[in-house]
Amino acid sequence: MSINHRIKQVRQVLNLSQAKFAKEISISNGYIAGIELEKRNVNDRLIRLVCITFHVRENWLRTGDGSMFEEESDPFVELAFATFKRLKPEYQKYILNQIEQLLEIQNKEE
Repeated sequence: MSINHRIKQVRQVLNLSQAKFAKEISISNGYIAGIELEKRNVNDRLIRLVCITFHVRENWLRTGDGSMFEEESDPFVELAFATFKRLKPEYQKYILNQIEQLLEIQNKEE
């Protein structure tokens, strides 16, 4: 698997559109599409942006070795993610919308 494919995999695991993923790392939609289609090369700057923004392990992104994310394993998060992945896409979108609404409520309380 190429580094281009691993970047696409990160985006898909995070359930982000190309547009949202590109916006998070301040690149154009066309650029991320070119990367995913392997028409563009991945440079060190882009690797750093993906790793810092999404907490991706640089070694995994470059080589595919080890786990994708830096965060330590949390059984609760792993269970939640495994369950989320089993849902139909329309239910995944619903759950993400609910999480965003909860975050808004939480931020208002702080």
